[in-house]
Amino acid sequence: MNYDLVNLLNSKIQDLNVSVKKLRHTGEDYARAYTNYRMALAKELVILKDEGYAITLAGDIARGKPEIARLKFEEISKEAIFLANKEAVNSIKLQIKIIQEQLNKEYGGNLPD
Repeated sequence: MNYDLVNLLNSKIQDLNVSVKKLRHTGEDYARAYTNYRMALAKELVILKDEGYAITLAGDIARGKPEIARLKFEEISKEAIFLANKEAVNSIKLQIKIIQEQLNKEYGGNLPD
């Protein structure tokens, strides 16, 4: 039996488990950042509307305010991290599939115990 491939497969499976857990956390971080941005933007839009700004103009003004822009930056950053982690999970899945195919070629689908 090709123990190098089996060990590599086991290692990749462990990597996948770690990456999936990380993906969950980064997904939560992204959702939290998105929620924070949207809530702050909505509050600012209400304030600007109460000050007499047209709602179409208020959106641009609100998004240009430093606090709102910072929250949008946080949202975009968290989304990028989440998407990168998602790609890492997909990459590890592909690596696992390749290793499994190599093992199947070597053992014809009949892996010894």
